[in-house]
Amino acid sequence: MYKIKKAEQLSANIYLMDVEAPRVAGHCLPGQFVIVKMDEKGERIPLTICDYDREAGTVTIVFQPVGASTRKFAELKEGDSFRDFTGPLGCPSELLEEDLDELKGKKILFVGGGVGAAPVYPQVKWMHEHGVDVDVIIGAKTKDLLILEEEMKEAAAGYYPCTDDGSYGFGGMVTGKMEELAAEGRNYDICVIIGPMIMMKFGALTAKKLDIPRCIVSMNPIMVDGTGMCGACRVLVHDAVKFACVDGPDFDGYGVDFDAAMKRQTMYKDQEQRAILKLEEGDTHHGGCGECGGDR
Repeated sequence: MYKIKKAEQLSANIYLMDVEAPRVAGHCLPGQFVIVKMDEKGERIPLTICDYDREAGTVTIVFQPVGASTRKFAELKEGDSFRDFTGPLGCPSELLEEDLDELKGKKILFVGGGVGAAPVYPQVKWMHEHGVDVDVIIGAKTKDLLILEEEMKEAAAGYYPCTDDGSYGFGGMVTGKMEELAAEGRNYDICVIIGPMIMMKFGALTAKKLDIPRCIVSMNPIMVDGTGMCGACRVLVHDAVKFACVDGPDFDGYGVDFDAAMKRQTMYKDQEQRAILKLEEGDTHHGGCGECGGDR
């Protein structure tokens, strides 16, 4: 069992937990993920590592309740435990493998959207700890949905919040802020984009339009099993088949077929809706209505 040492609600629908997992904390790196399972019959949920403390032996996860399993996660409190907490899985950020002196000489922009700020943060933190200055754009629908602001401000050379409704920071999409920074003369060598699939698609298109030589995106939104066996996270990168959970989750944003990936993301939509309906109805759910599929 993996005890929850801290449970915090960051915004209206985003939760943070510090989980006691010494072996994972001792080996994980920014960009990797864990598989979390609530109980013996629970669903395997892949979650990107938001932070880690090797001395304390804890790993920080951030999640947004969407399906039945993550809704159950949100009900857990400090002192509760997860049945399984497996990792680290996936490949660390490719930037960690580069020559540090060369990395310090490059201008790097991180762009995050919504809960995507969570996997952006450990990479930005690593850069800061190793003397690499980076700029960060984080977008959300409203100010109340922005997360990890103080942490980002401390680690980033320049932090630029964006809100769709214009209630805080830059009013508009993260792509608009990317264009504004370019107009101010900020020319970046690398752009890392993590967030909803549609945001990464248009973020990559904007980065290409701005002639940013290199764009990296994280395909963790399409992961399901997290081991490469289910095939759900299959993605085309420069027409080559890759699997987000074992080959990624980071890939060349200029080579990802986002349209195919977004179509694949809807594969389990019916099953997810049935699981939510069963969770909401509880003991009254019998599956005989012919609508949820529980009778089939």
